[in-house]
Amino acid sequence: MEAILHQSFKKKFRKLPPKIQQRFFERVELFLNDKFHPVLNNHSVAAAYPGWRSINITGDYRALYEEKDDDVVVFTKIGTHSELYSS
Repeated sequence: MEAILHQSFKKKFRKLPPKIQQRFFERVELFLNDKFHPVLNNHSVAAAYPGWRSINITGDYRALYEEKDDDVVVFTKIGTHSELYSS
């Protein structure tokens, strides 16, 4: 499986604290080996973002992604729960 980072994801990612950036890389490695590992809490976020899914990075940080096909996912957004789901 290949994980691609969308341009808007990269822009937000660069502004995150180094600890959160490191945790993201750890979680993506886990995701690439088992995308439904319990630590990731992988779940649909179709109500807010149709067709997208979310994984936990930390207790509050989430990364949202879209599956393009069986072997490619595109991480599109990253942020705290309140940043991603506020109206």
